[in-house]
Amino acid sequence: MKTDPHFTRFMSYLSLFTFFMFVIVSAANLVVMFVGWEGVGICSYLLINFWYTRVQANKAALKALFMNRVGDLGFLIGVCLLFNQCGTVDFSILTLVVPVLFEHFNFLY
Repeated sequence: MKTDPHFTRFMSYLSLFTFFMFVIVSAANLVVMFVGWEGVGICSYLLINFWYTRVQANKAALKALFMNRVGDLGFLIGVCLLFNQCGTVDFSILTLVVPVLFEHFNFLY
């Protein structure tokens, strides 16, 4: 990697990936966490497809991007359902509301 002419681009992608991971970990609500999740997905695509002239790298990157979109849809549906039921996406409030919600709907908790 040290002799690769595109080392700077790779390190930029890696730094961006690290930034979005930090956004996920430090998020105070589900919307910010979703933004970080999206950023990690895009950076994963960029890192996997770093050597874009290789066919296998392109195929793997597209597969990762597609699978990430499927996960994003599930994440987004979950956020919308939680907001619909609880009226908030803030973690500090959800930790208080969700146990009550589980008791209300008689889920095993």
